[in-house]
Amino acid sequence: MIRVNLLGVERQKSKKARAAIAFDPAQSITLACSLLLVAAVAGIGWWYWSLSGESARVDAEMAAAQQEQARLQSLLVEVQQFEQQRAMLQQRVALIEQLRSGQSIPVQLLDHVSRSVPEMLWLTSMAQEAGQVTIEGRATTLIALSDFVGNLAGSPLLLKPIEIMNSQVQPAVSGAQAAPELISFAVRAQINTPPGAETDPAGRGARGRAGAPR
Repeated sequence: MIRVNLLGVERQKSKKARAAIAFDPAQSITLACSLLLVAAVAGIGWWYWSLSGESARVDAEMAAAQQEQARLQSLLVEVQQFEQQRAMLQQRVALIEQLRSGQSIPVQLLDHVSRSVPEMLWLTSMAQEAGQVTIEGRATTLIALSDFVGNLAGSPLLLKPIEIMNSQVQPAVSGAQAAPELISFAVRAQINTPPGAETDPAGRGARGRAGAPR
């Protein structure tokens, strides 16, 4: 007769079940930690990707803003140059009109003086007395002043040499009302008067003035 020890089998099954039950919490904790780690890595990756995209967008906006600033700066320089040229032309016209209204300085001399004014130079006054004409003005460079004197000497209306009476450098002004360095000058020339002609019928000096460009 064969005897089977069923109690031993039952005890082995019971031990295995208890061992399985004992390992289940540890596995659960490991699985939970793994899931948390994966979620954390995924969150950090998404956060890094978001920051990279935002950084690229900000860099693009800054580059566009710098390009726009450079474009506006160039336009501002062009506008300032245009305003300076317009102001100089206005001063030339105003000087001619005011001097012509005096009817004492010959029209040809006025035209010659106005045509002799180079860029970056403007006149503030012009006076005639005793056969001489005195011209005052301002320039931004000595080259402009030299060109003006050379242009004046290029007409038979004035006798050579053209004398530069004085020239003073006015320092540049900084701050809210910034202004560039200017050269204040005065030149004098003898009028070439034909015999019998009168350059000043009233016997008085004539003076015309025009303000500095605004």
